[in-house]
Amino acid sequence: MEEIEKAYLAGIVDGEGTITLTRHHKSELPGPNVTIANNDLKLLQWVKERAGGTIVSKKKRRPHHDNSYVWGIKQDRAIRFLEIIIKYLIVKKPQAELIVKEYKAATYRAGKYSPEMLAKKMALVEKIRKLNQR
Repeated sequence: MEEIEKAYLAGIVDGEGTITLTRHHKSELPGPNVTIANNDLKLLQWVKERAGGTIVSKKKRRPHHDNSYVWGIKQDRAIRFLEIIIKYLIVKKPQAELIVKEYKAATYRAGKYSPEMLAKKMALVEKIRKLNQR
């Protein structure tokens, strides 16, 4: 990916995106998730061509609303995506830095979490949530 594309992607994430930790299944702890919501499907297809991920349609809330779509990428692929664009992020850089720098250290891959590890993971989730509050 060219540097200009990385910068453009970062601008789209800063303006239209969300960087967070969210549950993907009820039984698991929150994991990295990057999404971009937009009414322009062509834009999100361009993002998908460069970064992977998936695009889903959002249901219209009112008949006069336009169609809308959400591009998303999660887990390790989200971390790799953030590593690619992080130097160009402005608004959402703190969230990206927390996930890139702290998520792996707070995530236990061998099964059950000790109370200390679980507390560390949930503290990271809380930091991200506070950054995402308006």
